[in-house]
Amino acid sequence: METLDEERKKRSIPSRLNSFVANSKVGKRFKITERRTSFTTELRAGTATFLTMAYILAVNASILTDSGGPCTIADCNNPSESCKFPPMDPGYAACLERTRKDLIVATVASSLIGCLIMGVFANLPLALAPGMGTNAYFAYTVVGYHGTGNVPYKSALTAIFIEGLLFLLISAVGLRAKLAKLVPKPVRISSSAGIGLFLAFIGLQNNQGIGLVGYSPSTLVTLGACPRSSRKALAPVFTSENGTISFIPGGTVSSEIFCMNHRMESPTFWLGIVGFVIIAYCLVKNIKGAMIYGIVFVTVISWFRNTAVTAFPNTELGNSAYHYFKKVVDVHVIKSTAGALSFKGLNKGYFWEALVTFLYVDILDTTGTLYSMARFAGFTDENGDFEGQYFAFMSDAASIVVGSLLGTSPVTAFIESSTGIREGGRTGLTALTVAGYFFLAFFFTPLLASIPAWAVGPPLILVGVLMMRSVVEVEWDDMRQAIPAFVTLILMPLTYSIAYGFIGGIGTYIVLHLWDWAEDLLGRYGIRKPVTKGNNSMNERTNNVNNGASQSQEDDKRPEV
Repeated sequence: METLDEERKKRSIPSRLNSFVANSKVGKRFKITERRTSFTTELRAGTATFLTMAYILAVNASILTDSGGPCTIADCNNPSESCKFPPMDPGYAACLERTRKDLIVATVASSLIGCLIMGVFANLPLALAPGMGTNAYFAYTVVGYHGTGNVPYKSALTAIFIEGLLFLLISAVGLRAKLAKLVPKPVRISSSAGIGLFLAFIGLQNNQGIGLVGYSPSTLVTLGACPRSSRKALAPVFTSENGTISFIPGGTVSSEIFCMNHRMESPTFWLGIVGFVIIAYCLVKNIKGAMIYGIVFVTVISWFRNTAVTAFPNTELGNSAYHYFKKVVDVHVIKSTAGALSFKGLNKGYFWEALVTFLYVDILDTTGTLYSMARFAGFTDENGDFEGQYFAFMSDAASIVVGSLLGTSPVTAFIESSTGIREGGRTGLTALTVAGYFFLAFFFTPLLASIPAWAVGPPLILVGVLMMRSVVEVEWDDMRQAIPAFVTLILMPLTYSIAYGFIGGIGTYIVLHLWDWAEDLLGRYGIRKPVTKGNNSMNERTNNVNNGASQSQEDDKRPEV
C-alpha cells in the first residue's frame, strides 16, 4: 500500500510535469527515462552549469579586447605609433569600448549556438563557450597587446576559421582521438596545468586582474597593488654617446605596470581580494555558482560612482561608460568583429604557426574535456566510447567556425559542465537550458560591459587552481616524463605563450628519448642487442631493495619509435 507521502509526491506539480515531459515526444527524443533523469533535474543542472561558467561572458570579451580587435591607428584622433598605448588616445579608447561590446555579444552568440548544437544533435549535458587559454593565446601571443604581435586581428580570425574547418574535417573522418595521442603523454597532461598558471598570471596583473604583480626593472616582476595615481607607463629608450635619451624606433609604450610607491594600498586590489575570498570559500563549501558570486559582488560595489573603487572615474571615457551602463537593457548589434576575416597573411609563417597551435590545442583540450565529462557522467563503455560521441565532436568543431565568423577565439566544451552533471544532468536538455540563459544575456549587454578588471582577476586565478589538478597524473619519479612536463608547465606563463610551452615540452621529450629510440632501432636491425627486461640496471635493482618493492620497476621500458 502506498504511503501518503508517495501519493502527495505523485500529485505535486513538478512530478506531474516530469511525467508529462518524459512521456512526450520531447522526453522520448532526449531519452529522459532511459537515462534515469527528469525534466526539472535537467533544468536545475543547466542552471548550475550556467552559473559556474557565466564569468566567460565578461572575461572573454575583456581578454580579447586587449588585442585591440579591429581597432587601428586610424581610429585615433591624433594618429601616431603611440596613440594605442597609455596615455591612450580618446578615439582609440572609444573604438576599444565598441569592440568590447561587440565581443560580449559574439561570446553570447557563439556560446548559444554551440550549446544548441550539442544539446539537439549530441544529446549530452555539455555546455560550450570560447575557451580560457586559447583566448589568452589569441590576444597576447598571436595578435599581441593592442596589435603588437605578428598576426593582425583579422588574419588571426582567418586562422581560427581555417583551423575550425580542418577540425571539422578531422572530426568527421574519425582522426581526432588519434591525433591527440601523438603528443607525448607528459606534455599532454601538464599542458592543462600550464594554461592554468598562464591564466592565473594574467589575473594577478593590472590589465586583466587585481594588480598584485607589477613590473620591476631588476627582477622583472615584483609586488604591486599600488593605486592608480602611483602607477606609470614605461617606454623603451636608449642613451646615445652624447648622453641624450631617445625613444627606440618601433618600440611601444606599456600600460601602467610600474609602481612608483604606495604598494599594497590600491583600493581596487583589496576589493578584488574580497571577491577572491568569496569565490574560494564557495569552492571549498562546494557551492554552485562560486565564480559568478564573486564577480557580482565586486562588480556591484564598483558600479557606485565617486568612490575609490569605482569602475566609472570622472574622465571622458568613464562618463561615456557610465552613460551606456545606465541603459541596463540594450540589444547591441555587432558592428566591427562579425565577418572581419582577412586572407592577406596566408603567406606568412606566423599565420600557420598560430593555425597549427590552435588546431593542436583544440584537439587536446576539447577532446580531453569531452572524454572526461563522458566518464564523469557514466556514459563511456569498456573501450572509452560513449553515445553521441560523433555528434559531440562535430558540435564543438562547428562552433569554432561559427565563433570565428563572429569575431571570437575558439569555442570548446567547458569543464564547468561537471557541475551540471553533478546536479543530475544526463541529456541534451541541460545544454539547451544553458542556451536559454545565454539568450537572456543578449538583452543585458550594458551590465556585462561594465564589469571591471579587478572583478575578473579572482576567477582567472581560481580557474588556474582548478586546472592544476592534472599535475598529479604526471609520473614525477620518472625523469624522462617529469622534465618535459615541467618544461611545458613553466614555459607557458613565463613566456606568455601556450605555443612555446608545447614546443619546449615536445622538444625536451624528443631529446631525452633520442638515445633510447636509437638503441631500439639498432636492436631491431640486429646491429646492437636490444635491452631486455631481464637486464635491469644496477640502480633499478638497488631501488627495489631499498623500497622493499615486490613488483618489478618499469623504468627500463623503452618508448616505441
